[in-house]
Amino acid sequence: MREEVRIWLEQAKRDLDTAQYLFTGKRYKESSFYCQQAAEKGLKAVLISKKEKLVKIHDLVKLSSLVDIDSSLRNDCKELTTVYIDARYPDTNLGEYSKEETLEDLNRAERVLQWAEKNI
Repeated sequence: MREEVRIWLEQAKRDLDTAQYLFTGKRYKESSFYCQQAAEKGLKAVLISKKEKLVKIHDLVKLSSLVDIDSSLRNDCKELTTVYIDARYPDTNLGEYSKEETLEDLNRAERVLQWAEKNI
């Protein structure tokens, strides 16, 4: 594995670990944000591995299409892209996240990251 790919993948795993830590501390919205970050960095690791280039975007739907992610994971990418905007900006008015919503984001991020690891 190339060093640059390894670095992105390791950061993705750290972000997922951070998301789990925040979930345990009942910081659900922040946990969901780190779920998005984990998935984004995992997809970028695949992109660097396959195309030898980095695209600096946060839209997981676009990133997933660049790496030809399994169609079963496209909705996970769509949902996590929404989290990125909502968790960062206070004027989205979507409110706090429930434990159940964040648990689903954790599951989404884990699925995307597992796919990324298999496809590097």
